[in-house]
Amino acid sequence: MAKVTGKKIVAINKKAKMLYELSTTYEAGIVLLGPEIKSIRNGKVNFVDSFVDVVEEAYIIGLHIAPYEQAGYALCEPTRKRKLLLHKKEVQSLARQIATKGVTVVPLMLYFSNGKIKVEIAIGKGRKLYDHRHVLKEKAEKREVAREMKYK
Repeated sequence: MAKVTGKKIVAINKKAKMLYELSTTYEAGIVLLGPEIKSIRNGKVNFVDSFVDVVEEAYIIGLHIAPYEQAGYALCEPTRKRKLLLHKKEVQSLARQIATKGVTVVPLMLYFSNGKIKVEIAIGKGRKLYDHRHVLKEKAEKREVAREMKYK
């Protein structure tokens, strides 16, 4: 059997980039059950209201993985707490940074890397409503400039 290589993105958390100002990113493995992996392969993942909780270990909370239809007896809860596989120093670093007010850890994307499911997480600081408007305005201005440069 051929070894699977490369990176295949399954799901992206688009709202995270809009709601948070992201700084450091980490790649983490995730502990899943068999039917959950089949459901992820079908693309039935939802990041709405998901975040990472770090106490002694890192857990992703609120990640919705739809139940697999042909799972049989091995059913699992769609939004259960799932353990993230990180090095001890990474977990300690995340815990230190979360201790400051207004900082959280959010999942950015779920992908296959060399046949294993990985989660990209990032440290984010929440943006205010006026920050959203400012970012949208900057994007629109960049688009206008690019459009003008294209025609000249």
